[in-house]
Amino acid sequence: MLTATQRAIVSSTVPLLEQGGEALTTHFYRMLLAEHPEVRPFFNETHQARGDQPRALANGVLMYAKNIDRLEAMGPLATQIVNKHVALQVMPEHYPIVGGCLLRAIRDVLGAEVATDAVIDAWAAAYGQLADILIGAEKQLYDAQATAPGGWRGMRAFTVARKQAESAEIVSFHLVPADGGALMDFAPGQYIGLCLRVEGKDIRRNYSLSAAPNGRSYRISVKREPGGVASNHLHDDVHEGDTLQLLPPSGEFTLAESARPLVLISGGVGITPTLAMLEQALATQREVVFIHCARNGAVHAFREHIDGMASRHPGLSRFYCYDESDASDAVRPHAVGRLDREKLAAWLPAHTRDVDAYFLGPKPFMQQVRRELRAWGVPDAQSRFEFFGPASALE
Repeated sequence: MLTATQRAIVSSTVPLLEQGGEALTTHFYRMLLAEHPEVRPFFNETHQARGDQPRALANGVLMYAKNIDRLEAMGPLATQIVNKHVALQVMPEHYPIVGGCLLRAIRDVLGAEVATDAVIDAWAAAYGQLADILIGAEKQLYDAQATAPGGWRGMRAFTVARKQAESAEIVSFHLVPADGGALMDFAPGQYIGLCLRVEGKDIRRNYSLSAAPNGRSYRISVKREPGGVASNHLHDDVHEGDTLQLLPPSGEFTLAESARPLVLISGGVGITPTLAMLEQALATQREVVFIHCARNGAVHAFREHIDGMASRHPGLSRFYCYDESDASDAVRPHAVGRLDREKLAAWLPAHTRDVDAYFLGPKPFMQQVRRELRAWGVPDAQSRFEFFGPASALE
């Protein structure tokens, strides 16, 4: 239990974290991954190299320190962390490893004069409190997954029943349980964890489920990323009939029940979770505006699928925006250039600004969408997004 004195000490370190939090977390990750190779499968080397992971952790540590007296003010961050941990199978025994490295990093980066024994003791107590909260929430989720119809705990073997190209850079994998058993349901918008062994190394990745639940199979749709270890392995080395190890579906970026018109906005491979959301919404006769942005027609996945749904559902309006387009595109987009306020104003429902908006894609894309939705009048409480990779701030 944190004492009042310890909470005050943690709060007093906020200015230091605002100035040097990223340096601290960069040093922490370097130490953690060098000294504890057993945790490397949980971390994406690309996110480490780009600094995304250290920035996300720095933001999380700062938010925790700022709200040490009122953890509910952290909003959805704790839920996001719990779901990411469960999707990768982070276990209670991993927390002491992380905590030890974090405390050493605080001492190393801030220096002994600032990071006194009292400061380290306060942060040790604060970390212990947070670890207990997360471990408890994760246990509840692990137990719920294991006891759900068709659910399981840990890895489960799935067979690649079908592999299908969706665009010049996105391939779908249709996965069925290798044991022939029942399949756990999921909420559209959730993702699964995938355990791979590539060039002698174990790695874990999360992929959105890109089709609505059907009780028989899961579908993930993977973009080939330049230099991406997992995505290139899946594209080049995994074939129909192969076996993959899956972790149960997780994630809090799910479609809430509502009678309001739904706006789904995606950029690039961000389209994947919106596909399952779209199917769920149309089944309730909900009005939907579907906006997708792509670099060009060659990399635009699922266009025929969405067009077919629009032909069957008069409540669905869809619009496509390409960064570039020319005569080589078999079908032209509705607009060319960046998605901006003018395009959104033309495509969003004209009769109301009271909509639910869900959006995801590259971070600069999401920052732009958030600004334009706010300017258009959509309340932040009705505007939801998720990151592929480490969560960070859009502001």
